[in-house]
Amino acid sequence: MEKKLKDLREEYLQTPIPKELSDVVQAALNEKPRKKPRVARTIWITAAAAMLIVTASVNMSPAVAKAMSDIPIVEKVIEVITFVEWNEEENNSSAVIKTPAITGLENKQLENSLNDKYLAESKQLYKEFTDSMSTLKEGENGNISVESGYKILTDNDIILSVQRYTDKIQASSSTESQFDTVDKKNEVLLTLNSLFKDDRYLQVINENIMEQMKQQMAEDPNKIYWVEDDEFVEFKGIDATQNFYINKDGKLVIAFNSYEAAPGYMGAVEFTIPTKVISDLLVGDQYIH
Repeated sequence: MEKKLKDLREEYLQTPIPKELSDVVQAALNEKPRKKPRVARTIWITAAAAMLIVTASVNMSPAVAKAMSDIPIVEKVIEVITFVEWNEEENNSSAVIKTPAITGLENKQLENSLNDKYLAESKQLYKEFTDSMSTLKEGENGNISVESGYKILTDNDIILSVQRYTDKIQASSSTESQFDTVDKKNEVLLTLNSLFKDDRYLQVINENIMEQMKQQMAEDPNKIYWVEDDEFVEFKGIDATQNFYINKDGKLVIAFNSYEAAPGYMGAVEFTIPTKVISDLLVGDQYIH
């Protein structure tokens, strides 16, 4: 943020001031007031300069108006910060929980609802950890590791995609994530449904994911996905609540937590959907292209 403001300042300083406006300001500064106290003199000069600038701007030529319009203004800055962080170590166990917060949205209802949700998730995670510690017998080690944080996956002029992840180790390991994608221009939260004309996208995306799964398994015998005809492990496909985000290249990415689409050792898995596969079903190409 500081760098952006510095860049804007440098750009502003390098922008030439129209000669007509410069002459008006200089004339105001050079004019001597008659018997004005020092403080009043400063106020008078400032006011006179401001009035003359306004007057000049009304009568300036199109060229001057164009030059004035080129002077950059500081736009709102939407960013993600660490709101609070918990660090706990006890009985050979540890928890590191970082809670994000989105700032800079004019839509405070959206901003507050997201931040309240993030804080509630972190509090619940911390409570689960401390509850687990409280059930240990004296001298017993928990051997529990919890790490929770966030990543900014995409941040451009149009969208902000944020991932909140939690890695847990207790006998076995698991990774869970949740994603939020915000339209920064309209300040609304994007859903999977909102990107498409109708629900035909579900079948199209499911078919593409299964194709990718089979291709990956054919190329790498160490990869296993649940695409076999077994009701207990068969990949059931996605629905409208599926985890997703839009990456920096403007591609739709479907994300699965541990055990949702593959055995635990595969961890969390993701599939980038080729835009050509879903282009006819998209509402538009503003987000995905």
